[in-house]
Amino acid sequence: MSIKLNFINKLKKAHELVIRISSNRISIGRLYNASASSVWNVITDTVQWPRWGPTVKRVELAERFIRAGSKGRVLTAIGVWLPFVIVEYEHARFWSWKVASVKATGHRIQTTDTEDCSLWFDMPLIAAPYSLICRMALDRIENLLSESANLTT
Repeated sequence: MSIKLNFINKLKKAHELVIRISSNRISIGRLYNASASSVWNVITDTVQWPRWGPTVKRVELAERFIRAGSKGRVLTAIGVWLPFVIVEYEHARFWSWKVASVKATGHRIQTTDTEDCSLWFDMPLIAAPYSLICRMALDRIENLLSESANLTT
């Protein structure tokens, strides 16, 4: 049995949530009325991770912002410390990590023709239920970006 899915490459309006499914991956994303650099700063600043990541309570890392090869550990929502390493990193565009030696989510920024951008979380299809957690994270990031915009106005 074969199922053909329509893929959505770009989000059409802010707050719209889109899920893309391929043969072995799932991505969940959302458009923000924010610059790519603002979104990138939120998702690479480990001080911010507990504020937007539902499964992260605390982060230990030598530097505040991740980069290629960064190694640290996260305190999970269930109270267990797990080591992590940033395994892929393309500044201002994409990063992914391994947590406890397991390939975890990818985080991709997609710019638009305007000054907005979208953020996508990518994971193996087998981890599709985790997309619910990612949706919560996308909502929390929206709130952080709104807070930041309110502080600068």
